[in-house]
Amino acid sequence: MGHVEVSRLTYVLPDGRPLLDDVSFRIGEGAKAALVGPNGAGKTTLLRLVAGELSPADGVVGVSGGLGVMRQFIGSVRDGRSVHDLLVSVAPGRVRSAAGRLARAERALGEDEASQLAYAEAINDYADAGGYELEVVWDTCTTVALGLPYERAKDRPVGTLSGGEQKRLVLEALLRGPDDVLLLDEPDNYLDVPGKQWLAERLTGTSKTVLLVSHDRRLLADAADRIVTVEGGDVWVHGGGFATYAQARRERTERLHELRRRWDEEHARLRRLVHTLRQRAANNDAVASAYQAARTRLHRFEEAGPPRAAPKEQNVRMRLRGGRTGKRAVTCERLELTGLMRPFDTEIWYGERVAVLGSNGSGKSSFLRLLAGEDVAHTGVARLGARVSPGHFVQTHARPELHGRTPADIITTEYALTLNEAMAALARYELAPAGRRPFETLSGGQQARLQILLLELSGATLLLLDEPTDNLDLASAEALQHGLEGFSGTVLAVTHDRWFADDFDRYLIFGGDGAVYEADEPVWDEGRPGSL
Repeated sequence: MGHVEVSRLTYVLPDGRPLLDDVSFRIGEGAKAALVGPNGAGKTTLLRLVAGELSPADGVVGVSGGLGVMRQFIGSVRDGRSVHDLLVSVAPGRVRSAAGRLARAERALGEDEASQLAYAEAINDYADAGGYELEVVWDTCTTVALGLPYERAKDRPVGTLSGGEQKRLVLEALLRGPDDVLLLDEPDNYLDVPGKQWLAERLTGTSKTVLLVSHDRRLLADAADRIVTVEGGDVWVHGGGFATYAQARRERTERLHELRRRWDEEHARLRRLVHTLRQRAANNDAVASAYQAARTRLHRFEEAGPPRAAPKEQNVRMRLRGGRTGKRAVTCERLELTGLMRPFDTEIWYGERVAVLGSNGSGKSSFLRLLAGEDVAHTGVARLGARVSPGHFVQTHARPELHGRTPADIITTEYALTLNEAMAALARYELAPAGRRPFETLSGGQQARLQILLLELSGATLLLLDEPTDNLDLASAEALQHGLEGFSGTVLAVTHDRWFADDFDRYLIFGGDGAVYEADEPVWDEGRPGSL
């Protein structure tokens, strides 16, 4: 088994802003540690530092045992890689290097003896690195995750897999692989609820050391035995589980405030003492030595500096307004998304909150895309009501029209706001510091908050939300729930977030057998009736 040890780590962003300041922590052998904190606080950066992908300004990172890494975003519909390439990307370093040499030798293979010898040598190197042994493991992974043996699945383009299939495949490979330490960035994103339950069981059952980033409160409660918090440039560890985390954080904040209060009081006392002794020393040489000693004490006290400040509490304020529409917001008549489901009818009324639940690949995201006006193959009718203006939150954050543009530019250009007005809106979403950074450089949570702000500014009266809480930190997810309570319009949300789903009025279930039906309570077991 392996461990992770971070000692006095400092990291400064390329633009000169300090992100992490003199942080230290240790994740012992076999521990399951969750990395939490506000969006943009540095969780993904910290994972990349531990993985060796970034270099700190100061401090050291130590990892014992092999290191396996899952990144937050694995692939997209434009991903040109194959399943084989994806599995190689999360294999141990020796296998990755040998696989690269083998691929190059195969491309260069010809009739000449030199290229054939190079190819034979590359095959031997791949075997010596354990590549073929690992392919036996991959056969199990593809069979479990995709329902296909490795030989049939290996050439399949990653872009043809759903987000959940990609995540499940990589998780299977890492959890079954030889690495002792796993760094998992949002491993539960795109997984349906049975998938999240499977992940929690596998994490608690593995002997590997795991450091994961997640915002799923149920997964944190089920799988993490300690919580590592990144906030305000600092990192601290709660040695208990998520159930006691909120109380521990409140108590820590209170202690930090108390330490700062005492420091301020002592600082004020020393300054008063120096001031008093200076006045006395002006008329009494006998006091001069006491005055100099007091000055020295004050100087050393100020040089040591105050204790670390308590973290600033997040204050995300979402003002989703909406507007009055016709009574019927959405009408579906004999609607069938080609190849995904059987025809179904439903009506969604103005003001309703409807959660769309079901297994991955059942057509939930495609249904939202159809209502958003995208070209989705279907039969039957999907009709929006009078004055219904849809706003679409995209699960994958795939917004190519936003790439290369900053949040401030997007808002001032698209919504005719002044720069001051745009920055004020960004400040409500705690995005002002990121207001002049390109969209693609923002963290997943910052991108999610920006998408919600754009929905607010658009004046949408029908919110089509595809997994909106996946990348939101805990405080932002709660802010979204509060924002939806005040929204004067209709909400249709695809979600696998069990906390978030509890706030909805009714549930549209996309079953694994192709049936679509309604329920008054959440149904999580692949959408089959009676499987609560």
